[in-house]
Formats: sequence, structure tokens, C-alpha cells
Amino acid sequence: MATKKSNKSLWVMLALIAAIIAVILLLPSCGNRNAKKGAETDAESTTLVKAGDTAPDFTVEMVDGSSVTLGDLKGKVVLLNFWATWCPPCRQELTRVQTDIIDRFASKEFVFLPVSRGEKREAVEAFREKTGYAFPMGLDPARTVYDRYASNYIPRNFVIDRKGKVVLATVGYDEHEFEELIRTIEKTLGN
Repeated sequence: MATKKSNKSLWVMLALIAAIIAVILLLPSCGNRNAKKGAETDAESTTLVKAGDTAPDFTVEMVDGSSVTLGDLKGKVVLLNFWATWCPPCRQELTRVQTDIIDRFASKEFVFLPVSRGEKREAVEAFREKTGYAFPMGLDPARTVYDRYASNYIPRNFVIDRKGKVVLATVGYDEHEFEELIRTIEKTLGN
């Protein structure tokens, strides 16, 4: 009898472990670009739009119901940011955005355009309410915008010049990457 009970417990544990592994493998990827060896080449291979490419045009619905078309922003430098509410590196990066990006370039011909990848309006609105973020945010619940730029991994940033060319494409968040974004925006603006 004790062997039967122990075998049943073993099977339950194995099923639980298999379920956990399946969930981990099926979750959308989010991460720091230094998270694992080989991540750089994987990140590069999943980047569909690279520095030097023309940024694919799109129209994105914003949380407030308005819409933004990238092509209408020509003449301005744009920081296109793909993120998600559940992604820790994305949330870490967003904590710096207001002061280090939006406020810093407020008097310039610059637009910060964060687009939530694969999430519904309700999730983004709840996140905004919880965090107090007031800057505009785009919604891409079906990943139609994101899938033009990349096939995996967030956060992702694309600095786009006044003519619509990508000058920098980054994956993940760390201090060095964020400082590089700021320097590239300054240089692209001509500061």
C-alpha cells in the first residue's frame, strides 16, 4: 500500500514539473539582454528591422482612443519602445523614461512612442493607474505592429531619425543600453 501511495505522489510531482516546464516554454519572451549566453545572437536574429533600415509605417491606437501613425511623425526623432506590463525589465526601463527621456527632450522635435505588445487595453489601463504613468501609450494586442519589427523579446527600442530611418535598435534593458539610447537621441537631434 505504501508503494502505491508513493508511486502516485511521484506521478503527481512529475506531472507538476512537466506543467511548469510547459508554461515556461510557452510564455512570451521578456528579458535582459545579458540574461543568458548567446542571447545577443538570438536577439539579433529576432530583430527584423535594423539600424539603417527604413522604419515600417504603422498606425497604433493609443490608450486614450486616439491614434498615431509613424509616417505622420516624419521631421521628428522618435523612440519607438515595445514593452509589456508583465515584463520586469520593461517596467524597470519605464521608471526612467519620464525624467531621462520625455522631460529631457521635451523642448525638442522628439516623440517617445511606447507600444504595449500583445496586451488588451484593460491591462494597460490598470498598469497606468497603478504606476501613475501619464504619458501616451499605444496598444498592440494582436502584435501587428511589433511583428513588423521583431519576432521575439522585449523590451525593444528603435531610435528613428527625422527621415524615418532606424539609427539604433536595442533589445533588453540595462544601464549601458539606456545611456546609449540617450546619447543616440541627442546625436540624432543634433544636440
